[in-house]
Amino acid sequence: MAVLEVKDLTKTYGKGSVTVTALDCVSLSVDKGEFVAIVGTSGSGKSTLMHLIGGVDKPTSGSVVISGKEIFKQNESEMAIFRRRNIGIVYQFYNLIPTLTAEENILLPCLLDNRRPDHGKLKKILETIGLTDRAKHLPNELSGGQQQRVAVGRALINDPAIILADEPTGNLDSKSGKEVIDLLKLSNKMYNQALIIITHDERIARQADRIITISDGRIIRDEVVRR
Repeated sequence: MAVLEVKDLTKTYGKGSVTVTALDCVSLSVDKGEFVAIVGTSGSGKSTLMHLIGGVDKPTSGSVVISGKEIFKQNESEMAIFRRRNIGIVYQFYNLIPTLTAEENILLPCLLDNRRPDHGKLKKILETIGLTDRAKHLPNELSGGQQQRVAVGRALINDPAIILADEPTGNLDSKSGKEVIDLLKLSNKMYNQALIIITHDERIARQADRIITISDGRIIRDEVVRR
C-alpha cells in the first residue's frame, strides 16, 4: 500500500534564459514500511525532491500525496500541522534548539502542535535511542552522534507515516553514523514507517529495499535491492 505518491513533480528556479530545472517531471511511490535510498551526485536534485516531499518547499508543478492527502492543496497553516503529524525529518546538521534539553527537543513537534506530551512515548523513545541518562542535557553537552539521535527521536515522537533523512550520517564519524542508521532502520521496522534516506554513502544505500538514482533532476534508475 503506497503511503507516498509523487506525480510529475517539477521544480524550476529563475525565468526565461536563466531558468534552472532542479527537478524534472519526477514520479515515484513508496509503500508503508518500505526503506528507500535516494542517491545522486551533488546538484542532481535529490535534496530538492526531499524538500518537496517534506512540504518545506513548493513545486512548480506536480503533486505529492501522503496517506491519501494532496499536501500542496493545503494552506500554510494546514501544511505546518500536517507536516508535524505525518512527516518526520532528520537533517545532516541536527537542527536542534540549543536552549532546549534533549527531551524538550524531542517533544518540540508536540508542543508546537499544542498537544499534551505522551511521557510514556517519550520514555520509550529515550530508551530506544539510548539517551535516558542524557535527557536533561543541552545539545552542546552532547556528542554529534547523540545530537543526531535526539533528532531521530524528534522525528519519531508524533508517529509519522514517513521519515525523511537528508545525509543523516554526513556530519558523523563512522561509528556514530552506523548507530544512527541502525536506529532509523529499527524505527522503520518497529513502527512500519516508510523511511527515505538521501545519501552519498553506497554502504548505506545498499541496506535499503530500493535504491533510486537521480541525475539532472530525473530518475535514471529505480532498483529493487531486496523484498
